[in-house]
Amino acid sequence: MQPVVLISGASSGIGMKTARLLAEKGYIVYGAARRVERMEALKSCGVKTIRMDVVDDKSMTGAIKEILANEGHIDILINNAGFGSYGAMEDVSMADARYQMEVNVFGTARLAQLVLPEMRERCYGKIINISSIAGKVATPFGGWYHASKFAVEGLSDSLRNEVKPFGIDVILIEPGGINTEWGPIAFDNLEKSTENSVYKQAAFKFATVFKKTMNKHSDPAVIARLILYAIETKQPKARYAAGYMAKPTLWMRKLLSDRMIDSLFLKILK
Repeated sequence: MQPVVLISGASSGIGMKTARLLAEKGYIVYGAARRVERMEALKSCGVKTIRMDVVDDKSMTGAIKEILANEGHIDILINNAGFGSYGAMEDVSMADARYQMEVNVFGTARLAQLVLPEMRERCYGKIINISSIAGKVATPFGGWYHASKFAVEGLSDSLRNEVKPFGIDVILIEPGGINTEWGPIAFDNLEKSTENSVYKQAAFKFATVFKKTMNKHSDPAVIARLILYAIETKQPKARYAAGYMAKPTLWMRKLLSDRMIDSLFLKILK
């Protein structure tokens, strides 16, 4: 049987590149997103598109039921839907904070819940959770985004050991800097949210430093190929990292003390 894949957040960036690559490799791919019209180009390479909002339980439940009715099984879930909205902790409203956690954490968890019963029944399945190096190292002004990705890391580690006895793999993908809509949106939000804030000067310096690196960011295809490798390798690792500064950043996190890392960030903000 051709493996059936569901990819959330398939309307751009990593999700779109991954959907296209897996379809080219012969997988039956369902690309899901809130804005189905943005996935129109995927249809030409055989991707089946489906509307799904990861903060709407009815939408998620309906999408899973539709795929199971059409295909009979879901072999691989790629939890890619997510976004980053930056701002000083004091300035970000709790409503905005909750929404980021709903999308990045609870949407990921709920989709896993929905695919697991059928995967357990067949003693086979793979859940790929797209985390970030931001789930290992926290910068200033990204508190809620980092909180969401740290949560995805912990959630995935727990889930991996719960479902392994049922033949199900849970794999984390930790991208570094990737050339997608994420960066410009996140740091534009940072500048807007701190325009009248006591944190304005430091936030604008931080945003400026980040924006200067954007021309070095890796193409999303780098992560798409990594996901394909993680899916197809016989004994997948718990986590894989790739993209601009991913491995150096993770190496730095292991090597340096908290005090040393703090001093690096504080130098940027001066």
